[in-house]
Amino acid sequence: MQNFVLENPTKIIFGRDTIKQIGPETAAFGQNALLVYGRSSAVKNKIYDQVARSLSSAGVQIFEHGGVQSNPILSHVQQGIKLAKKKKIEVICALGGGSVIDSAKAISAGTLVEHDVWQFFKAKKSIKSTLPLTCVLTLAAAGSEMNGGMVITNEKTAEKFGVGNKKLNPKVSILNPEITFTVPRDYTAYGAVDAIAHILEFYFTTLDKNTPVQDRFMEGLIINIMESCERVLAEPEDYQSRADLMWCATLALNGWTAAGLGMVGFPMHMIEHSLSALYNVPHGAGLSVVMPAWMSYKNKENPGKFAQLARRIFALDHEDEYETARQGIKKLKEWFVKVKSPVSLTEFNIPASDIPRIAENALGLAKLWRLRGYQQKIIENILVSAL
Repeated sequence: MQNFVLENPTKIIFGRDTIKQIGPETAAFGQNALLVYGRSSAVKNKIYDQVARSLSSAGVQIFEHGGVQSNPILSHVQQGIKLAKKKKIEVICALGGGSVIDSAKAISAGTLVEHDVWQFFKAKKSIKSTLPLTCVLTLAAAGSEMNGGMVITNEKTAEKFGVGNKKLNPKVSILNPEITFTVPRDYTAYGAVDAIAHILEFYFTTLDKNTPVQDRFMEGLIINIMESCERVLAEPEDYQSRADLMWCATLALNGWTAAGLGMVGFPMHMIEHSLSALYNVPHGAGLSVVMPAWMSYKNKENPGKFAQLARRIFALDHEDEYETARQGIKKLKEWFVKVKSPVSLTEFNIPASDIPRIAENALGLAKLWRLRGYQQKIIENILVSAL
């Protein structure tokens, strides 16, 4: 285990009947609030009404910035920054999943600077301060409710970049599993896939050979994500299963899984971000395509950790370590199929002729994230096995 510092300043309020606390929690940081939300679901499901009522009752003046889309775009963030500056916003409240929260984070950082917020994502400028952010989470997936990461797509350049900074952590996040009852089946599954991908990025890219505590922790989360996802798909209003899935997704990327692992990377996300940027595919769906392909590629180099996952998650154990790992990857892919998450580029109608373009697009993020082992040809080879 490597030296580490673990600090997470986000306050979590978890459970039933907790949305009403968003008003007082937000009011503690300011009276002028920008309410950032998605396109329609929160309004249709009356969650928006509950949040707005709580904010108003706490004396918070609300300025709205709705319309955040899945795979949030830069231009919408820039509009939010312009509004926040005009209205002298003091605090931002996000109502939604990872896309909404990431947009709110970008607005919170961009409002306090004169330069374009995209400079943060290009690593041209560093984040020194942000407006305080509170959240009401509506989707178990990204973990953005308890971390300092954000991802935005520049629709003009077709670049989907992410950046992390501890100042981006929300001050308070409310997690009420009840409000995820109406999440559609496909996005429930995509959220589970996203959470699993976050864990596996850490699990497979650490260079430390002796991480038994973290390994078991991550393996346990994966098992719980898979089991709770299946239960939720069978019974969408099963509170306990929704609660398990929601908390696992938060734990997957709040710093605890990566503690003590040393340097890690996000190569699967790096490749998937190009799929999202170029084709606007749902992030989790893109990951269920990329993950088995990347794992199969890396398994040829060093099957040890992949075989360990296969033994502990799927109870597989062949004499040959490589074969154990290969069968484990196959089992994970079969689980993606079981929950109806895509496993091939053809399911997105992406032809093989597009692979060089996708790989070239990924190079920019590979450079920013210092993933030096991923030249265009290697990324192309991974994508070919995802056809």
